[in-house]
Amino acid sequence: MAPPLEHGEHISGNTRRSLLAGVAALGALGAAGCSRVATASTTGGGELLDRLRAAGVVRLGIAGEIPFGYIDKNGDLTGEAPELARVIFKRLGVDKVQPVPTEFGSLIPGLNSQQFDVVAAGMYVTPERCEQVIFADPDYQMLDSFIVRKGNPKGLHNYKDVVAKKAKFATGTGYAEIGYAVEAGYKESDILIVPDQVAGLNAVEAGRVDVFAGTALTTREVVKKSAKAEATKAFTPTVGGKPHVDGGAFAFRRTETNLRDAFNAELRKLKKSGELFRVLKPFGFTQAEMTDLTAKELCGG
Repeated sequence: MAPPLEHGEHISGNTRRSLLAGVAALGALGAAGCSRVATASTTGGGELLDRLRAAGVVRLGIAGEIPFGYIDKNGDLTGEAPELARVIFKRLGVDKVQPVPTEFGSLIPGLNSQQFDVVAAGMYVTPERCEQVIFADPDYQMLDSFIVRKGNPKGLHNYKDVVAKKAKFATGTGYAEIGYAVEAGYKESDILIVPDQVAGLNAVEAGRVDVFAGTALTTREVVKKSAKAEATKAFTPTVGGKPHVDGGAFAFRRTETNLRDAFNAELRKLKKSGELFRVLKPFGFTQAEMTDLTAKELCGG
């Protein structure tokens, strides 16, 4: 997520803020029925997996982000991360998953304060986050893309183009794309920050900006019904002068290496068999988003 990411039929007219408001009530109801998660161990790699098996349920921290983890219009938990969690935890002997909706910025604090057992929100693996939690290996990788007006009249294909052509640039609240644009030379104070990809599409269609930057998946999904805008071809942003590919993964408390390792073992099997792609495909993912990246690589070695 990824940082707060933008998303997919998954794309609706609701903004990220309203989605979170809708799921917050469900989270409160869930908390009323089950006020504590399985207590983690602080020694020997953690005993949480055994406790989850005994309880029969794992609580997932989600951030109302389509298509990564959200509550649909029927009140059901879905998204690429929750659906993948269902498959892997069932294989690990835990039959049920329960959502705990929260703001994206509260996911890591909520995990570490034991409000839920695992972050299942498509969170990008970054060195900064790796100091606070441990990650499974990424279940997807992601490139960037732009939303531009039909025909891409300014010829914007990467962040250097945006700077060179002095385009009016927008992206979402807390998105990694802010940093990518700044690294390319765009002045941060000139960036229009909007809530999500739907607001970004609206800004481009209305002519308030020339370009909105987001993930390749979410930009191509949100423009599908637009008569005025299109998504550019996916491209690799530059970080520290080198091409950079983001990867999203499940996050665990630093003490729970046993659970993380067991999760990784099942994830590797799903990648090898091709089942991982079958789980993610309904949410707009393509073969281009499948990856062999590791958390170690993205954490900085």
